[in-house]
Amino acid sequence: MSELNYHHLRYFHAVAVDGNLTRAATALNVSQSAVSTQIRLLEERLGHRLFERRGRALLLTEAGRIALDYANSIFTSGDELIATLQQGERQRRVLRVGSLATLSRNFQLKFLRPLLGRSDVEVIVRSGSAGELFHALEDLQIDIVLTNQPPPADTLGNLIVRKLDEQPISLIAIPSLLAGDLSIEQRLASTPVILATSGSTLRMSFDAMAARLGIKPQIAAEVDDMAMMRLLTREGIGLAALPPIVVRDELASGELVECAKLPGVMETFYGVTAERRFPNPLLEVLIAAA
Repeated sequence: MSELNYHHLRYFHAVAVDGNLTRAATALNVSQSAVSTQIRLLEERLGHRLFERRGRALLLTEAGRIALDYANSIFTSGDELIATLQQGERQRRVLRVGSLATLSRNFQLKFLRPLLGRSDVEVIVRSGSAGELFHALEDLQIDIVLTNQPPPADTLGNLIVRKLDEQPISLIAIPSLLAGDLSIEQRLASTPVILATSGSTLRMSFDAMAARLGIKPQIAAEVDDMAMMRLLTREGIGLAALPPIVVRDELASGELVECAKLPGVMETFYGVTAERRFPNPLLEVLIAAA
């Protein structure tokens, strides 16, 4: 059985990304017929058509989309190999970070701050769902996933989960909603609340606390995005159960007020990495600082 030809894959990748055979050939500095030949050989090797033509455009088939995912992973691994093993050359290093789309931006900034502004470092942040990010991590497309939800046990494999930080959850609102000297129980019973969506670790912790206190709060909104929770809190539609870091600037300016810490309710931030023989040394800087 013949091995996969790296050059075939490179030509395919160029056409797949551009969607035009002529422009891809120009970028590769080869003839259009040479590119067509390489792609045909790759298709024969894989046993599937990778493109279908629509007008002047070349569109990926289902097999082509799968091949492109693998090509991206292969080329990323190749770049990582060169950057890791080349000795004697001080290259500008790249750290690729995957961040859960709903994660606090302030926490992300706090975690990345030790590397930001360094002339020898480029930080690339990619947001997405947990499934997308853990898949990219296993494919070596990113170096670390930042999340407030640890990966399920059946997906751990060779993943390493580190607890980076833990924040207490507080009741936070505009000042006018916090008038009077009320207990947590009284406030939650009398004022609508803004909560994380059901199933999140933050929501489960809140619900457990409410059950302990014998409270059934009126829910004004359920939100899976911290940035949206922040906006809704500023609009004054209810008391928000949030880690203070999410609204740090508003608390400092007095636009929002922290009423009270919720007993036993915490949000934990994790950094998930994959086992690698040559881990990105920039991770050590961030993890040590965290």
